[in-house]
Amino acid sequence: MRTNSKVCIALTLALPSVLPACAPEQDCTDVCGTLISLATADVDAIVPAFTGFADGYAIGDQMFLKLAEIGPELEPMGDAGFIPELAERWSFEDPRTIVFYLDARATWHDGVSVTAEDVVFTFDVYRDTVVNTGPRANLLPITSVTARDDQTVVFAFREEYPAQFYDATHHMRILPAHLLDTVPRAELRSHAFTRAPIGNGPYRFVSWTTGASVELVADPEFFLGTPGIGRLIWQVVGDVQAAVERMLAGDADFLAFLQTPENVERVRTAPNVEVATFPASFYYYIAFNFEDPDRPGQPHPLFSDPVVRRAITMAVDREAINAAAFGEYGAVPPGPISRMLWIWDDERSPIPHDTSEAKRLLAGRGWEDRDGDGVLDSDAGTMQFELISRSSSDPARAAGVILQEQLRRVGIEVTITDLESLTWYTRSQAGRFDATFGAWGQDPDPSGLLQTWASQGSSNWSGYRNPRFDELLAEAIAAPEREAARDLWGRAMETIQNDAPAIWMMTLQQFAAVSSRFENVSIRPDQWSAYLWTWQIRRGEMIERDLVGAR
Repeated sequence: MRTNSKVCIALTLALPSVLPACAPEQDCTDVCGTLISLATADVDAIVPAFTGFADGYAIGDQMFLKLAEIGPELEPMGDAGFIPELAERWSFEDPRTIVFYLDARATWHDGVSVTAEDVVFTFDVYRDTVVNTGPRANLLPITSVTARDDQTVVFAFREEYPAQFYDATHHMRILPAHLLDTVPRAELRSHAFTRAPIGNGPYRFVSWTTGASVELVADPEFFLGTPGIGRLIWQVVGDVQAAVERMLAGDADFLAFLQTPENVERVRTAPNVEVATFPASFYYYIAFNFEDPDRPGQPHPLFSDPVVRRAITMAVDREAINAAAFGEYGAVPPGPISRMLWIWDDERSPIPHDTSEAKRLLAGRGWEDRDGDGVLDSDAGTMQFELISRSSSDPARAAGVILQEQLRRVGIEVTITDLESLTWYTRSQAGRFDATFGAWGQDPDPSGLLQTWASQGSSNWSGYRNPRFDELLAEAIAAPEREAARDLWGRAMETIQNDAPAIWMMTLQQFAAVSSRFENVSIRPDQWSAYLWTWQIRRGEMIERDLVGAR
């Protein structure tokens, strides 16, 4: 694990050959092969602008390109490591102006050329408060995006700062203006386009069966090169254990998250599957709702009090939960960050586990067991709340049960409600929860915290607001030197920890399972599918499903 300034480079696996016991006699001479990736829940959307699920992003990234992609070292400062995509080149016209020159070969899958108007339209959609995309807050420093001509687009910034180029390119996958510019913004998320999108990337959309699968097919005319795999299929399975069984049986090719040490060891001993290891971009959290879900606009009877939030956090032994559920693979994060980020610091400690102090704090707020039933009471009511969780998340399920017992020992009664993933997401996004157990996948730059915990963040489901935290984020993002930025990010983490809007439960070393049939496998920690279109199947290791639709 890397814990300092240089983020992990993309992991390239040298996968050994396995005996192709069921390989057909014929072989491919053109774009062919099938990769089946397993998802433990259906996605909410497959157009990146509208999804909140990791698999939704993975699928959408195969169909929609950015102007430029961050390089394998995940360095967001400056533009030196970025790889051209829709833009073949760019220049800084002045410190606050970036000019992108589009690749004239880029087309939409319906044959229409990608133009500067598509970029202008996309920026307007991502910034629109009605659409309310996740990255909207990260685009606020951009004052305008304009078309100089069909192939030239100009980004103007409010001020100069180190990650300008990153903000201009990383957050937006370009959308087709000629297909969407007449659609009312309030209807974009539910428009027919989102169920059968037309993109500009290496893969074209084929089908989406809700709750079952999404299928894409390679575009042999893709302007950046022919994809290495002919078909990509995401199949929905019930849970991780079922997914592991399918991987071991050879019925699937990729599983992004093995989750438990037991699953990792099972895959490591399998002859047909390899384990890819990389720093997780996810952190798991339990977020407190600052608003009463039953009385919109009113403070939550428990969680509007920062002392109560801190006491509950202190009552949870996160180290014990990590050790019991994940062994050496889990770590308690010192705030809303994963190990992937360069601001991670092993010396920064989370709020300590201290049940005596937790009880003292709660008693000071009037919470005592007045009726002897083991649950704390006060004039405000009973110390009990509902925790909603994803039924498909093994880490949340395992940790939730232990946490429930730990809180019961100090007089806090927690009811855990396991929900189907889309239902959990809808309720969390709408603020219909007391507390919610989820996971956030982070971007390569810590400025992604603007989306989830800053006051203006579109994914700030708790309703957390602290102007000082917002100021520290802004100062850290604007800091010209990394060391100065590191100090500011550290102070931001201390501020949000003191406010305790959530319990940051764990960040895990990530383990993925990859079929040994594949070569040229590169995995980027923030997005495993970033280089998927360059993966290939080894010659002589084709199986029957690889030849379906082969040309």
